[in-house]
Amino acid sequence: MALANKQRDELHHAIADYLNTCGFHEALEAFRKVADLPVSENDHKYNGLLEKKWTSVVRLQKKNMELESKLQELEREMRHGAPTREQRKPEDWVPRGPELHCLTGHRASVLKVTFHPKYSLLASCSEDASIKIWDYESGEYEKTLKGHTDTVQDIAFDSTGDRLASCSADMSIKLWDMASYTCLRTLHGHDHNVSSVAFAPNGQRLLSSSRDKSIKVWELSTGYCVKTITGHTDWVRKIAVSPDGKLVASCSNDHTVRVFLIETREPKGEFHGHEHVVECLTWAPSTAHGYIVEAAGADAAKKISKTGPFLLSGGRDKMLRMWDVGSGTALFVLSGHDNWVRGLVFHPFGKYIVSASDDKTIRIWDVKNKRCHKTLDAHDHFCTTVDFHKSNPYVITGSVDQSIKVWECR
Repeated sequence: MALANKQRDELHHAIADYLNTCGFHEALEAFRKVADLPVSENDHKYNGLLEKKWTSVVRLQKKNMELESKLQELEREMRHGAPTREQRKPEDWVPRGPELHCLTGHRASVLKVTFHPKYSLLASCSEDASIKIWDYESGEYEKTLKGHTDTVQDIAFDSTGDRLASCSADMSIKLWDMASYTCLRTLHGHDHNVSSVAFAPNGQRLLSSSRDKSIKVWELSTGYCVKTITGHTDWVRKIAVSPDGKLVASCSNDHTVRVFLIETREPKGEFHGHEHVVECLTWAPSTAHGYIVEAAGADAAKKISKTGPFLLSGGRDKMLRMWDVGSGTALFVLSGHDNWVRGLVFHPFGKYIVSASDDKTIRIWDVKNKRCHKTLDAHDHFCTTVDFHKSNPYVITGSVDQSIKVWECR
């Protein structure tokens, strides 16, 4: 494409400025002669112009590729008759590529992402010792919470969204006020890396787990540890409090999943089946119970309670395992990931499970049919965490590639 005289003149001056800035003086003199540019002229409006034009072209190319990818996805859906979000029932909404937003700002691996229960916010934590708050609808960065001195391993909102808890390899737990973004309290008591935190449903207590093999229960009004639960023989990776607040489930490097009564600290169940470290677990919501009972089969359905509680775990053996806590039995296994399973979350309507893995994908599993419904190539590196919004059609993921991605469901 031929340039207009004015455009050509501007390009020549920008090239000359670039050569001069880089110290390519011989090339500059030769270019001035060929392009017939005056030697003495030094117009500041051309300073850095070539670099600006170049980076803007790269940005436009990236945007163009994203739009082309989205168009191809829409064309595939049209070709195969996939319904639009308006035609699909909310219980059938699943995340689809490409991502709506890719959020960058962390300087190390992202280890946990979680939605705010009320506002259009998400929180992320990282090995860079920071917590960041983002608006998931606009993709805008909001705030950074600083205070930990080592990797922030886990974060959790209380049910109101007024407080955020965080835990770290610095052996501390912090409680943050979400209105002022200030630290309300720091809790000390674990003897090693604190790897997981979870609020009790009433918001009055916080539970934590650690590499010191223990689970602690904290009274938030005083900041005191009121109970210590033991039983695991190795690092307790993750904990999850049951919806009724009576039980805490935990998974560990000792390859087991365990359930304890919080009030009495008594063991309720010990589940064996994983052949490696168990990385993550989550309680099945009541909306999933019917699908889980169907998936377990007619014979198992006679032995188990139709109301659960049911527990899902994932580990370094690349497997997802479903457990019936009431009867203490393993119900079924979901296999398909090619690397460690790092994160799990149920669809709000219970029909699907979304898992995140070190194979860089997230997979959507059809619970009733016990099969992989969809696979998304989510990140350029290990996918470490995933969350599904309870009422809005969004999924978020985090990765070792230091990014957070927001996926729209339809």
